[in-house]
Amino acid sequence: MRTALRAVATKIIQTQLDQHVSALLRCRRCSRMKSTPVSGGPIVSDVMIIGQAPGPREPVLLRPFAHTAGKTLFRWFEKFCGMNEATVRSRIYFAAVCRCFPGKNSSGTDRVPAPDEIRNCSSWMDNEIRILRPRLIIPVGRLAIMQFIDCPKLDKVIGRNFRVERSEHRFDLIPLPHPSGASPWHKISPGRELTKRALKLIARHPAIAALSKRERRYSGLA
Repeated sequence: MRTALRAVATKIIQTQLDQHVSALLRCRRCSRMKSTPVSGGPIVSDVMIIGQAPGPREPVLLRPFAHTAGKTLFRWFEKFCGMNEATVRSRIYFAAVCRCFPGKNSSGTDRVPAPDEIRNCSSWMDNEIRILRPRLIIPVGRLAIMQFIDCPKLDKVIGRNFRVERSEHRFDLIPLPHPSGASPWHKISPGRELTKRALKLIARHPAIAALSKRERRYSGLA
């Protein structure tokens, strides 16, 4: 009986999420953005990864974290959680502070989304939290972290687990630094050690442990 009720609830959530992602992909709220929205798909999960904004390659490849930063992020997950890129993409819901590529600034680097663009996009994240009611959210990069908690410096928040409320739902928040090659923070002390601590916290979290156990079962290793 309990299994049947869980299956019905999951089906309802999947339908809601399908509708949400379909509407998200049609969004054109921000005229200064240089692409249409990027989505990782309607993955029903107890875990959300929140990025900052797509780069220039993500809209072409039609998935988040599709280039250099993604390679590092998925390497972290494989090393610490035993989940390769395909597993992470199929088991974890990907969101972002802004879903479209903001374009380049005058110096040639990716433009940071403006406050009005962040506000325009925040309703998508709020709705995702309401639908999924995740147990764990992993914000990646300072801009993503700041949507949930104060982040005066990365070394004050990386390597810690926070209990946070948003959209009338409470969840664990374990921040990660952005894995972009443009920032060496996660490669040098104290960032290297704090990033390792954060990844160990993520690997031990019950929501991630459940995903890892399911992957081992499917692969015949459990």
